[in-house]
Amino acid sequence: MKKTLLVFIFCVSGASFSQDTSGTAYSLFKSNTYLKNPLDLRDPFKRRINKKKGQQQKIHESGVYTNQAERIEDKSIESIRIVGVMIGKERRAIAKVTAGKTLGNEVYFIKEGMKLGPNGAEVKAILPGGVVLVEKIRNVYDQDEYLETVIPVSNE
Repeated sequence: MKKTLLVFIFCVSGASFSQDTSGTAYSLFKSNTYLKNPLDLRDPFKRRINKKKGQQQKIHESGVYTNQAERIEDKSIESIRIVGVMIGKERRAIAKVTAGKTLGNEVYFIKEGMKLGPNGAEVKAILPGGVVLVEKIRNVYDQDEYLETVIPVSNE
């Protein structure tokens, strides 16, 4: 008895969707609100993501998202200058890249195990006097050969 009474009250109250005469617009509760397609409405529980207009993310070949225009991994070893060294539990080197004969303004941090340059020279050690790089190449006899490069701390 109670179930039939509730269904009857709901139907009599007019709370139903009715189709407009054109066949495309919908009316909700017989008001002046018309929706062309109710399925295109915004999800009220979906969080909006606001992006800052000034920052644009760039994707490199390795799949890393970054805001920096250039990475130190893409620079040649000859253009890298070590400005400072931080010795401690985790050793870090502070580097700048030369732009012509002057140093650039961007500061990069290098840690042990990073790959630098187009040939993938690995940073093996960070010492108080500079950075030791080891690079694996193939010689003319098709044998693996390791080149060690030391980049000293510059005073510029």
